[in-house]
Amino acid sequence: MGEPENTSAEKHQVFDVSIAMHQQGSSEWFDDDGRQKRTGTVWTASAHIITAVIGSGVLSLAWAIAQLGWIAGPAFMFLFSIVTCYTSSLLSVCYRSGDPLTGKRNYTYMDAVRSNLGGVKVKICGFVQYLNLFGVAFGYTIASSISMMAIKRSNCFHKSGGKNSCRMNANPYMIGFGIAETLLSQIPGFDQLQWLSLVAAVMSFTYSSIGLGLGIGKVIENGKISGSLTGVAIGIVTPTQKVWRSFQALGDIAFAYSYSMILIEIQDTVKSPPSESKTMRKATLISVAVTTLFYMFCGCFGYAAFGDMSPGNLLTGFGFYNPYWLLDIANAAIVIHLVGAYQVFCQPLFAFVEKEAAARFPDSEIITKDIKVAFPGFRPFNINLFRMIWRTLFVIFTTVISMLLPFFNDIVGLLGALGFWPLTVYFPVEMYIAQRRIPKWSTRWLGLRVLSFACLIVTIAAAAGSIAGVVDDLKSIKPFQTSY
Repeated sequence: MGEPENTSAEKHQVFDVSIAMHQQGSSEWFDDDGRQKRTGTVWTASAHIITAVIGSGVLSLAWAIAQLGWIAGPAFMFLFSIVTCYTSSLLSVCYRSGDPLTGKRNYTYMDAVRSNLGGVKVKICGFVQYLNLFGVAFGYTIASSISMMAIKRSNCFHKSGGKNSCRMNANPYMIGFGIAETLLSQIPGFDQLQWLSLVAAVMSFTYSSIGLGLGIGKVIENGKISGSLTGVAIGIVTPTQKVWRSFQALGDIAFAYSYSMILIEIQDTVKSPPSESKTMRKATLISVAVTTLFYMFCGCFGYAAFGDMSPGNLLTGFGFYNPYWLLDIANAAIVIHLVGAYQVFCQPLFAFVEKEAAARFPDSEIITKDIKVAFPGFRPFNINLFRMIWRTLFVIFTTVISMLLPFFNDIVGLLGALGFWPLTVYFPVEMYIAQRRIPKWSTRWLGLRVLSFACLIVTIAAAAGSIAGVVDDLKSIKPFQTSY
């Protein structure tokens, strides 16, 4: 049986210790703010970023390049990588207010916006950030179910020699993923996810490498490079579809680079000295460079292999049929990766709700008390009743939404569009201008404003294309009855 901990007296003792540690500076066990010592490095931060970035988005890049063609496709991918890397470096500077080594730490993205901008922008940021994190949760639930079904379908195709259509319902697979996430969501905080991120990062390299290898093999088998300079030709699609799909492709690429919404939370796991912003800039450069290399290879070789017929999901759209066992490994790796990525994205949302609940109801034992449960051979595990109930309900809700709207490509594009400009560009630019007190109408001020405005136009276009795709999908989707 467990024992309740964290009595009121103990809380005051901990608070007093925190004040004392803050006054004395950091020690062997505590940081400069009295919190537990951080241990993150360039490599753990890179693992978190790679886990967040090289996700299911990589699988739609061949389709995205097919809509844009050989010139615009790789060009936009490269531009998105440059913008993401640059604005992430601006955002990392905003982790501390004031001095980059001793200034007040901002533990979350919203804290950084509150310290640098304040006012209504804090609420706008919180709404966009957490809406996007919520969207990623059901986007990943959909993607994982598609990969799980792909494993069963590839074996079904193999046994029937391609004669059986092997259609199946996605709901049981979404429910299975939801059960796994319910259990993992009880991990208390971001700092305890390092092992999960490392496993997920390895899995992302695994399936990306398999997709790349299969694409190269298909190009060699075909004896030619498919595709065209302008992408899918008018005739195969109508002029209107060409425009909407091109816009949606931009959203898919934006989604593939989305991680700024959790950058500050990742940075808060990094030890200091050196300054967290310096470590984070290195981690960002490493991660985005590696990611872009993989994206270019996977997207371009996928398009080279299938041309205008590139599937929306490279490993589950059955552009590839054989070797079926290799496809099974790749899709299993996708599922394992998404299990970890779901947690990396959702932990900031979990922490926000729990922090707000504790602030509003400080005397509630359900919210504030932990129960220590001992497992033989393991460290005692703290179970919080509120955390257990609310996180379980969150996973159930995202699973149900996924079963209602089970279309992958359009959801990916819409999420990318909604999150890219406000979280990756606008707020980092605004906070950097405020913190560095960049003079109005100076060359740098104008350059940052032009960058923000250009990205806004791209975001509006991507959102319009994705919404058009969602509306089109809704015509043929039956809630809870969709099969693939």
